[in-house]
Formats: sequence, C-alpha cells, structure tokens
Amino acid sequence: MLPEDKINEFVKRARESAAPNLEAIILFGSVVSGDFHPGLSDVNLFCVLRDSSFKALQTLAPAVKWWIGQKQPPPLCMTRHELERSTDIFTIELLDMSQHHRVLFGEDVLKGLHISTHLHRIQVEYELREKLVLLRQHLLAADGNSARLWDVVLHSAPSFATLFRHALIALSGESATGRRDAIQALAKQVNFDSSAIEQALDVRERKTDAKKLDVNDLCTRYLAAIEKVAAAVDQALDTEKRAM
Repeated sequence: MLPEDKINEFVKRARESAAPNLEAIILFGSVVSGDFHPGLSDVNLFCVLRDSSFKALQTLAPAVKWWIGQKQPPPLCMTRHELERSTDIFTIELLDMSQHHRVLFGEDVLKGLHISTHLHRIQVEYELREKLVLLRQHLLAADGNSARLWDVVLHSAPSFATLFRHALIALSGESATGRRDAIQALAKQVNFDSSAIEQALDVRERKTDAKKLDVNDLCTRYLAAIEKVAAAVDQALDTEKRAM
C-alpha cells in the first residue's frame, strides 16, 4: 500500500517552504513501476529547482527533514539545465525515470528527454562489470559463511534486477513493465538460468524461506547468470562498433 498521505504531505510542506524555487516534484522508482514492497522499498522523490545554491537548498530543508523522519531518503535535487545536460551520463537512471514517474507538482520535465541508446549500452556494461567485480569481492569476504553469503546476495539482487531490465533494453529494445518479466525475457534472449536471481528476490520479499535453499548452489547460479549477461552486452557493443 502506497503512503499517499505522506507523499501529499511532503508536497504541501515543500511548496509552503520553497515554492518560488520549485519547478517540479516528481515521484519515481518502484513506487511507480509496480515493484514497490512496503518495508523494503523506498519512496523516491525528484525535486527540480530553479536555484541549487546552498542558500536556496535551505528553503527546502524543513520539508526534507520531515520526510527523512518518515524513514524515507532525501529527494534528488537538480536544476532543469543540469537535468538536460545529464542525459549522456545518467542514461540508466534517466531512462527509468522518464518511463516510470508521476508528476506531483509542476511541469513534466522528464517528458521528451533524448537518451542515446549507444551511451545507454555503454553504461549498462560498465555497471554490470563494476558490480560483478564487487560481487566477487564480497562473496570472497563472506568466507563461506551462509548468513554472510545470503546478506551479499540479498543486498545486490535489486541492483542486478534493475541492470538485467536495462540489459534487455540494450540488447533488444524491449522494455518490460516489471523486473521479473524483464528477467525472464532477458533469460530467453541471452539463454541463461534466471532461477537464482528470482529466488533471491523471493527470499528478499519474504515469499520464500532462505532455509529451503542451498546458498552455495544459489551463489553458483547467481554469479554465472550475471557473467553471461555482462558478456552478452559486451558482445553487442563489439558488434555495434564493427557496424560503424
């Protein structure tokens, strides 16, 4: 159940304290895409400001302090100029936001943003490679301890689920609504076993008891799936370069 009353209260407080500087307040993330899970998911807000100076930011601070008190992360803040100039570096984030958002106040500044498919593929590969290296690091540091292995997998699963959804877009141009639909569609596209990441999400969302699963077997399949997806995106980029 979405905390609509809290969302509306933040908008009210933000407008009261920072209205002249607010161009838009936008709701984005799992709360809009359909993957929201109370107690697990954050409610993500994006504030577009006319002035981002320290002094101007302070006018928004009282509303943000109240929002943090509701156990939610502080909003992202950018000027419209920064937003329009960031489409070449935040391709994953801005593509997600442009596809799944709700305007709470002001203009829909995400509408019509142009995001390069080539730069998107590059960022997807970079993020997959970077997080894969970090995953191996944390799996090694877990030293075979089952609880620590579960902790590594459960903390990383949402990020990899997001990257798998973007790998599907990068490889096929398809955009699935939910992350599980995207994972399954990508598994067919790349031909890999998606069971480990789906099971990790099930455990994280309390749909499955971790005790019923062998964490070492799950880690084996989890790592193999991520490696295969990263290699597929890399190969697609190589093919694109040869075609240029």
